[in-house]
Amino acid sequence: MIRQSLTSISSIAAIGADMIIDVRSPSEFAEDHIPGAVNLPVLSDAERAEVGTIYVQDSAFRARKVGAALVAANAAQHLQGELAEMKGDWQPLVYCWRGGQRSGAFATILDQVGWRVHFLEGGYRSYRRHVSAALYNAPLQHRIMLLDGGTGTAKTALLQHLNDVGAQTLDLEGLAAHRGSLFGATTIDQPSQKMFESRLASSLEALDPARLTWVEGESSKIGARIIPPALWESMRAAPRIEISAPLSARAAFLAKAYSDLTDNATALIRKIEHLRAYHSSATIGEWQMLARSGDWQTLAEQLMSQHYDPRYLKSQARAEQKPHLLSLKDLDTDTLAETARDLHARFN
Repeated sequence: MIRQSLTSISSIAAIGADMIIDVRSPSEFAEDHIPGAVNLPVLSDAERAEVGTIYVQDSAFRARKVGAALVAANAAQHLQGELAEMKGDWQPLVYCWRGGQRSGAFATILDQVGWRVHFLEGGYRSYRRHVSAALYNAPLQHRIMLLDGGTGTAKTALLQHLNDVGAQTLDLEGLAAHRGSLFGATTIDQPSQKMFESRLASSLEALDPARLTWVEGESSKIGARIIPPALWESMRAAPRIEISAPLSARAAFLAKAYSDLTDNATALIRKIEHLRAYHSSATIGEWQMLARSGDWQTLAEQLMSQHYDPRYLKSQARAEQKPHLLSLKDLDTDTLAETARDLHARFN
């Protein structure tokens, strides 16, 4: 068994393991895990709770004995299941919560089989310390350029076009599985805050700090996920491109980009109800009527002009940097592709 200590997030890849195995319970794994890890739990959530109860109410010895039996049984299932076809030269990296008994027991079993097993000292907690250090404890070293603009100015689509022409990009909404507004939830549940931070730290580590990184302008929260302070402070101080386009073009773009909502008027009407604290009952009723009738263009125009644009202008008045203004005549695919090429050539 080879004991490994992390010096950075990227040092995980340097280990060269064929599989990263997280032996923690499914709920622990679901909250957060090392990117790319697979969950082969040696204790289920119920079993972990059972062992913990025995430890508190009976004795540590009996808890270890019961736990060892459960770990052995679950390890046997993994060996006969997911790991049954692994060859002799296969190398796994194994970790648990703090590099203790769960991962130690499973790694020992795999080592006795004859595999070259890497064991993560300090377990998930050692990895989490590096994530926290990168996002909370030091200024970000990356050069950030913000794509800014009001709702419906195709910032996410333009970010993708920038990526397509070779620019370095960071897709925060993709990492957070949310489009950044009341109407921004997707069909995919948002990751936990810790999982979002793991995805973010891994993405940042893969970027070249010497190159410009394009990031979509966001508030400090994307859905329910909070942008960590190191990145948020860099975004606030970053130069920014402010995109504008005719209201009709923005509305047409939104109607296509949010087809999941226009295909489900009932869900959209429920979301509009959440705006009642900001607008009169008459206004809310009119917007819901537009949703029922399928007049997406008018609904989008009114939501932007009466709700989103005033809030955007207020937030921009507090911005630290004056923007580079970019006015687009439309938000068609060809226009966005050409704009991305121009921006990449100009700023890179």
